[in-house]
Order: sequence, then C-alpha cells, then structure tokens
Amino acid sequence: MVNSKIAGIGYYVPEKEVTNDDLAQYMETSDAWIQERTGIKSRRYAEKHKETTTTMGARAAEKAIEDAGIAKEEIDFIIFATLSPDYYFPGCGVLVQRELGISNLEMGALDIRNQCSGFIYGLSVADKFVKSGQYKNVLLIGSEMHSMGIDFSTKGRNVTVIFGDGAGAVVLQPEKDLNKGILTTHLHSDGRDAEELSFISPGSHGGYHDKEGFEDFGFVDPDVPGEIFITEKIAKDGTYPYMNGPAVFKKAVKKFPEVIMTALKTKGYDTKDIDMLIPHQANLRISQFVAKTLGLGPNQVHNNIQKYGNTTAASVPIALAEAIELGKIKDNDLVCLAAFGSGFTWGSALIRW
Repeated sequence: MVNSKIAGIGYYVPEKEVTNDDLAQYMETSDAWIQERTGIKSRRYAEKHKETTTTMGARAAEKAIEDAGIAKEEIDFIIFATLSPDYYFPGCGVLVQRELGISNLEMGALDIRNQCSGFIYGLSVADKFVKSGQYKNVLLIGSEMHSMGIDFSTKGRNVTVIFGDGAGAVVLQPEKDLNKGILTTHLHSDGRDAEELSFISPGSHGGYHDKEGFEDFGFVDPDVPGEIFITEKIAKDGTYPYMNGPAVFKKAVKKFPEVIMTALKTKGYDTKDIDMLIPHQANLRISQFVAKTLGLGPNQVHNNIQKYGNTTAASVPIALAEAIELGKIKDNDLVCLAAFGSGFTWGSALIRW
C-alpha cells in the first residue's frame, strides 16, 4: 500500500493588477466598501485574447512538473478543475495536454466542474488513482479566468469585486511512508439551493426553473426549437453569474468548520495539531470567522485573497504554493486544505507534509 503526496507545486497569476479604485471607474463602489465586505484590496486579470484558462493552467503546471523533478512526458493523467473553461466543450484537460506539448496518447484527461471546491475534489480523485497504483504522476490543475465573464456595471458589483484570475497546479506521486502525504479527504454536497450561487445561462435547461426569483430566465415561446442556450433575459442583459451573498456566507461559515473537524477527527487530531490551514479564498471575512470558530491563531492560517481575490478552483493551490514559498510550511507539518462553493459542494484534505 502507498499514500499519495504532492511532489511538485506551482502557480501563475497574470501581471495586470486591478485595484479596488480601478473598479470604481466602472461601478458605484469604493476601496473602503470592498475591503469592509471582502477584505480584498486587488486582484489579477489575464490579458484578453492572449491568455486563457488553459494557458494559465499550463504555466502553473510547468512549474509544478519542474518542482517534481520529472519530464512532462512522465505525466500519465491530467485532472483540470475550473468553472471558466476556454470552450463550452471540449474541456480544458485535453487543451492543457496540447498546450504543454505532451504527446503521450496513453494518458487520460478529466475535467472537474465543482467550482470553488474543484481543487479539493480533484485532489481526492487523484489521491485514489495514485493509491490504487493505476497512475504514478497525476497532474492536477485549478485555473480560472473570471474577468472574461463578469458584469462591470453597478448591477454586478457584488459579484465582480470578488473574483480574479489565476492558476495553481500540483503533481501527485506515490508515497511509501503511510504516515506522510495525503492522509484523508472528505467530500460533501447539498443541491437543494443550487441556484443561490449559479451561472444560469447559457444552459440546456430550456428556461425552466422552479426556484423563486428565477422567473425572468424563461423563454417567450418554450416550444420554439434551437434556443437551448439563449433566453430572453440573457439576450437583453448579457450572461453573468448570480450570487445570494448572505445565503452563501451563512452556509460557508457552518460547513467550513464541520468538514475541517471531520478530517482532523478521522485521523485522531484536533485543531491545535494544525500547523497550517489553507482555506479556499472566498472572502476574508469567512476565513476569519472560521479561524475564530476553530480557535486557530494567525500563524496557523494562510490567506492571500487580499491581493488575488477569489480565484475559485485556483485559490487553494495558489495559496498553498505561496505558503510554501514563504516558508510557512515545513517538512512533517500537518496541513489542512478546505473549500466551500457553488452547488453547494464542500470538502477537506489532511496532509502530512
């Protein structure tokens, strides 16, 4: 038997920094308003028509592969987590294989659509593949390009100020020491309030919604064929994500601590044993609330949402890579990763570094 371990890690964030004052040029907001509600001071935006979710993922992957000390042709499986793919289909997994120039046609590529918890879900899948012995070098990428699909008017302010672009990647390999590597992962979901944080159109729902408040997404004539992607509302207002902020916050501050404690208790640990918690960078206020609930000190939690915003599936690997870069994670440290997001889905992973 073997565990899996993170043998290599890397991240990429675009050069263009967008401050809160920059956003105030497009919408009614201010630096004070954004920082008070989210803790965010700036975020990065990729260069349009030159960078994509795939290319950013590839840049992070190149660093992770180099850090793992292997050649790209040794990668035998790719997992790509994102909510902002280059295309509706195919997914970014095969696109990043092409971008990296990997000619190994024996490998597989898998796309994961779990939004903010996508990296944790991908880590759990990769962990099982390695533990089973099926693959020895699994490349896991979380990458997002939000800047291409958000509303820069005041109407979209509550969503737009939160999100940024970036990518993180890891290479998972077998670990013979069963006391090290990924010790346990836990995945959960609750779809009852799925539309509270959602991207309704384009989609193949035909304009049907039984959730209160989504009546405007219906077709004028539901019997007209060929309108699978564009509803009357979308044709008028554009395609933008929707978020019920208070509902998401309420759910997140409950599920974050629960899933972290599940991971710890499964392996006989308590919060005092955590050397570093890397939470999904959804909102600094959520992270602070979770840390207070668990009794964690500032030296036990790493947050970087202040300068990168919420990069969804990329946020955990970016923050993890940065924490390692800053020397906050050392050999034999107990590291906990946790995320909560749209779906709703949430999860955690406990790692002995």
